[in-house]
Amino acid sequence: MTSALFALALLAALAVPTALRLRRAPGFVTGRDGRLSTSTTLALAWTVILLWLLLTILGYGLTAGGGAGWFRGEHGPLSSLTTVYLPLLGGPYVALIAAKAVVGMRVESGTMAKPAPKPSATGRRPLRELIANDSGRTDLVDLQYVALSAVTMLYVVLFFLSDVGAGLPDLPGEIWALTGAPAGAYLANKMAVRPNPVITHVTVADGILTVEGGGFAPDPAGTPARVTVDDTVVPTAPDPLTGALTGPLPTGAGPAFTVVVTARGLRSDPYTYTPAPVPASA
Repeated sequence: MTSALFALALLAALAVPTALRLRRAPGFVTGRDGRLSTSTTLALAWTVILLWLLLTILGYGLTAGGGAGWFRGEHGPLSSLTTVYLPLLGGPYVALIAAKAVVGMRVESGTMAKPAPKPSATGRRPLRELIANDSGRTDLVDLQYVALSAVTMLYVVLFFLSDVGAGLPDLPGEIWALTGAPAGAYLANKMAVRPNPVITHVTVADGILTVEGGGFAPDPAGTPARVTVDDTVVPTAPDPLTGALTGPLPTGAGPAFTVVVTARGLRSDPYTYTPAPVPASA
C-alpha cells in the first residue's frame, strides 16, 4: 500500500504541473492551426507515463527493493521495457512525426487546408479538439485513437499500482497494437482526408459579410470560391492579406443564417452565424 501511495504521489507530481502548464499555454501541443494536436498530446501523455514508471521503479529499487541487485536478472523490473513498453510508446511517436510530415507536405501542395490560428487560439483549448476535425465535428478516427490510447494508459497504470514491487507490469506483448493500430489509422486518415474548405469564423459589419477560414483558393481553371448564405449566392472577393472572403450580406438574410463555402468543387461544413447578444444598458 505504501509503495502504491508513493507511486500515486509521484504521478501527481509529474502530471499535475504538466497539465496546468499546458492549460495556461497549450502551444506545445497545438498544431499549425492553433488547435490541440491529437498525435502530440498522446505522445506527451505516454512520455509522462513511461517517465513515471521508470522513476517509481528507481525509487522503489533504491529503498524497499534492496538496491542495484534488484534490477539485475532475466526477470528484473525492467525486463519488458524493450519488448513491450518502447513499442507501446513508439506507435504514438511514429504517428506524431509522420502526421506532421504529411500535413506539412499537403498544406504546401495545396491538397489540405489548415486555417491560420486566430489570436484567441493562444489561450485555453477545449479537450474536445482532440477528437474533432478542423470544422469542429467529431472525427471517428481521432475518437478511436484517443479512446483506445486512454484505455491502454489506464490498463498500464492500474496494473502497475496493483504491484509496484514487481516492476513494469507483465503485459501481453501484443498490447502495443492498442496504440500502434489506432496510430496507423490516424496517419492513414491524415493522408486520405479530402481538402474541403474550412470556415472558422463569420462576422457581419455594416452589411458586409466576412468569412474566415482556409481552403478558399480558386481551382486550376481560376474559378473562385463561392459563398452561399441560406442558399443565396453572395458575390465575394478574397482579402489579399488574410485570405478571408468578403461581400455584401443578402437583404433577405435573417439575424441568424447558415454560410457554406464551395471551392474546387468541394463543400465546407455549414457554419451557423448567430449575432452576439446586445449587452443590457446600465
